[in-house]
Amino acid sequence: MSIKHFFGPILVSSAAMLSGCVAKSAFDLATMPVRAGARAVDTTADVYDKLTVSQSERDEKRGREIRRREEQYGRLSRDYDRARHDCERGNEDACKAARSIYGRMDAMRASIPYEGR
Repeated sequence: MSIKHFFGPILVSSAAMLSGCVAKSAFDLATMPVRAGARAVDTTADVYDKLTVSQSERDEKRGREIRRREEQYGRLSRDYDRARHDCERGNEDACKAARSIYGRMDAMRASIPYEGR
């Protein structure tokens, strides 16, 4: 068997495989603009979704934060009322506590939205 007979089928099969690779590359090159355009549309939709969801989530987070501050302010207010009541009965430590609590309440007031009724 000569070398020509041995390598002949290998060369023919490799040429067939190479033509497949070239055809695949040509197909990829031809469809690239279409895929890029579709990807751009998907990206735009994703960005739009992220912006709208993010705004909604930011609103929800802000609402939770406001409720948390209102609850904290309510607890401070109850503590202040108790301390002031004890202060009026002559407990000097309660008077110091009432002043301290009132200072914290005063600092928080600006961060809690006021709704007139």
